[in-house]
Amino acid sequence: MNAYVFPGQGAQFVGMGLDLYEKYPIAKELFLKANDILGFEITEVMFNGTAEGLKETKVTQPAIFLHSVILSKVMGDTFKPDMVAGHSLGEFSALVANNTLSFEDGLKLVSQRALAMQKACELKPSTMAAVLGLEDAVVEKVCSEIDGIVVAANYNCPGQLVISGEVPAVEQACEKLKEAGARRALMLPVGGAFHSPLMEPAREELAAAIDDTTFSMPSCPIYQNVPTTAVHSADEIKKNLMLQLTAPVKWTQSVQQMVNDGATIFTEIGPGKVLQGLVRKIEPSVTTQSPQLTD
Repeated sequence: MNAYVFPGQGAQFVGMGLDLYEKYPIAKELFLKANDILGFEITEVMFNGTAEGLKETKVTQPAIFLHSVILSKVMGDTFKPDMVAGHSLGEFSALVANNTLSFEDGLKLVSQRALAMQKACELKPSTMAAVLGLEDAVVEKVCSEIDGIVVAANYNCPGQLVISGEVPAVEQACEKLKEAGARRALMLPVGGAFHSPLMEPAREELAAAIDDTTFSMPSCPIYQNVPTTAVHSADEIKKNLMLQLTAPVKWTQSVQQMVNDGATIFTEIGPGKVLQGLVRKIEPSVTTQSPQLTD
């Protein structure tokens, strides 16, 4: 079975999507529509901007969403997923790909998500850190013993977990995790504590926007970050999406479940190959690939 997976924040690069814009009329049409919906020339930042400009949250999240969704549209009839999943932000791309959300509604939600997260980041100094070489249970235990807010946020693959929370709590957790045997516990250059309780103001704002958006019956199941199992119902998808900002991204568990349910080929749709690397570490037996585009 074919699983299509969609990357999240961090996969962006200057020039992303320009080849699609220049070569495929459907891509050009959707990029120009995106400029209108967003109210600024995101194509200019994506195609000709700077790495710094592309790092702005209000740009990064829509840019990755656009690259992923437009790439799936360009694939035409060759895009035939049996199941989909997205890493954090990538879940919105996956929901457009399996026809749960329209392109327009997906883009509007991603833009609102980015702005809401930015606001939440400004309320309190917060950050994230990557922890390598420890079992998940050890990381969870250390975090639970720290004063202040610090939680497991991204279960990326066995031995690679990202923690998230208040700056002093994350710093303290990094020291304790090194003492517990972590190969590395490295602060990440991010603007806030994504997928932690500190995102609650953003979650509330986004939940209201999700509530006002039409969700259709998906054309294939999505394995969402929160339940990690196949979801077929529009109402369930909506509910899980509302929980996503403050809940951990259980990527390891989602991929394992997809494989248990029959996935043998994982195609990454979007910039970069980060998810292919993670999938291979989670389940070395499966095939991973980028899409092959035809003229």
